[in-house]
Amino acid sequence: MTKFDILGIGEPLMELSEVSRSGERLFLPGFGGDTSNATIAAARQGVLTAYFAALGDDAFGRDFLALWQREGVDATHSRILSGERTGIYFISHGPDGHEFSYFRAGSAASLPGPDALPEGLVASARVLHVSGISQAISTKACDLVFKAIAQARAAGSIVSYDTNLRLRLWPLDRARATIHAALAQSDICLPGLDDAQQLTGKMTADDICDFYLALGPTIVALTLGKSGTLVATPGRRELIPAYPVEAIDATGAGDTFDGAFLAEWLRNGRDPFAAARYANAAAALSTLGYGAVEPIPHRARVEEFIAARR
Repeated sequence: MTKFDILGIGEPLMELSEVSRSGERLFLPGFGGDTSNATIAAARQGVLTAYFAALGDDAFGRDFLALWQREGVDATHSRILSGERTGIYFISHGPDGHEFSYFRAGSAASLPGPDALPEGLVASARVLHVSGISQAISTKACDLVFKAIAQARAAGSIVSYDTNLRLRLWPLDRARATIHAALAQSDICLPGLDDAQQLTGKMTADDICDFYLALGPTIVALTLGKSGTLVATPGRRELIPAYPVEAIDATGAGDTFDGAFLAEWLRNGRDPFAAARYANAAAALSTLGYGAVEPIPHRARVEEFIAARR
């Protein structure tokens, strides 16, 4: 089987993002889903990627297959489930930022269990990337992710986990138990500050990093929004500054960070501090347009942006 740099597993969601044109409120179609976004971000940085998910038997599901093909993401093992539907979400914009409305319950992505995981797929990847959302969408999906993590560890692959807490999908106690159990078997932890504070009960960035390192990961990259990213390993800790930009829409910025971080980490000799500097730039650029996928920058744009700020 082909050897991939990064394999994402999770939930693709069709996106409808609000824009204002000539005083009218319009919703433009796009693509979303945290691990899909991250995998596309990694592909745009020039690494070999693959994605596994179940899709609805609808135009949205077919659109995702076409998207991944355009982006160079191998979706050979992703499949459309007859009679099922793809989840969707709406992004509305207001004075307090963006607001999400989801219609995902019972979607195709939530239906496959551990037995649906293709033989040898996880072992074919250098890095497996999953998230709290990947596990929150259903019990079957949760068990599938645990099986994928076990296969990655058995194959000597790296496990990357974004905590991505969604309390509309499961209660905090269950989320905390599941996510921490998964992180105990992961190598790279990619939390955001707000989610991490709820999950760990710790308030400071340093305490959060200490907590996650104690669970088992050897790299924690805690994103702090405009304050940058605190990267911690057992032997070193550094706050990597953010790149200030006039952000339009932060949808998917964390996912862009994840994909760019993993891609750069693989390319630069596995230096997480350099990877975070690069990923901060990619994430900043992704906020300059609307929606999750369309504004994700390609490597040439990120390198140009960084070079202009040296």
